[in-house]
Amino acid sequence: MRALRLRPSSALAIYAHPDDADVAAGGLMAQWASEGIDVHLIVICDGAKGSHSPHLEASVIRETRKEELESAAHVLGARTVTSLDWPDGTVTNSLELRERLVGLVRSFKPEVVLGPDPTATFFGEVYVNHRDHRETGWALLDAVAPAAAMPLYFPDQGPPHQVSVLLLSGTHEPDVVADVSKTIDTKVKAILAHASQLAGDAEAIRDVVYERAEQAGRPVGVAFGESFRCVELAF
Repeated sequence: MRALRLRPSSALAIYAHPDDADVAAGGLMAQWASEGIDVHLIVICDGAKGSHSPHLEASVIRETRKEELESAAHVLGARTVTSLDWPDGTVTNSLELRERLVGLVRSFKPEVVLGPDPTATFFGEVYVNHRDHRETGWALLDAVAPAAAMPLYFPDQGPPHQVSVLLLSGTHEPDVVADVSKTIDTKVKAILAHASQLAGDAEAIRDVVYERAEQAGRPVGVAFGESFRCVELAF
């Protein structure tokens, strides 16, 4: 395990649901944004199925989560947020999605792309990684390595762009830790912006975020961290 020492020219986060980026990488995104780095966010799904209540209408949930996403992205300092509005549970690593992601990567031209590690399926005995997370991870990997960098892939999506680094969150094989000690409270605030998704009071949520960030930071001696699997792409 090593400390992440990276100050990219720009970064693009690609996640499945409106609150995923904040939970997985909100501290690092906020840190980079505070340093003047352009941070862009792409969210694949509309979040309209994000409720256990049978009485809420999907259209109401969709609008609520869109507003929460905009608020959280503002808190983090994201320069742009793009919602692709796919229905929850329908994400596949399809030609259509890869083409759309290639076009966005070529448009934003990020040095670093952040997103979920699709190889992580089971977390202990209590959680199965959401299918949308895994399919988003596979799609972003295939869009970045190598499609976005090669002109004959999706030539209508603009000039090719080579991403230098992938940072994959929610991984079972982390090898870098980002120090988010300065932005941990910003991360908490962004997560709390997704009020429709939270069970428990704000203080309890804050405690959970702090505890996990403390655990992540411990291997590299920082107060609070976020861990990633780092892939430095050869080109």
